[in-house]
Amino acid sequence: MAVVLGVVLLDQLTKTWAVRRLADGPVSVWSDAIVFQLGRNTGGAFSLFPSFTPILAVLAVVVAVFLARAVRRTADVWMVVGLSLVLGGALGNLVDRVFRDPGFLRGAVVDFISVGAWPTFNVADSAITIGAVLIIWRGWRS
Repeated sequence: MAVVLGVVLLDQLTKTWAVRRLADGPVSVWSDAIVFQLGRNTGGAFSLFPSFTPILAVLAVVVAVFLARAVRRTADVWMVVGLSLVLGGALGNLVDRVFRDPGFLRGAVVDFISVGAWPTFNVADSAITIGAVLIIWRGWRS
């Protein structure tokens, strides 16, 4: 549970910082390779399906319930960490869809980390990716 809460808190704190600090323009972290640049995503991963924000929000709730149940039933520590990272990331992005403009279940997810040609992402997206890799790795090893 601490991992889930930690991801959601870190995600929301960094998004709040990004909205305030990056409104005037991007900030270069390391040359042009890593840039903090404010973006808003109404779609899913890689900005797919931007017209389906309410459906994506409801789907995120369903996934969150499934993941919460899976975390509680899993005894393998690495699998619990992976599932918790994915759950925390899903909840972090769901908070945006529920509470950010333009409104309930239509909110845009705040993205701000730009690395090379990779699509702009956030802490929640990173947690989801790392968690998925852990789940796949753990599933592969067993």
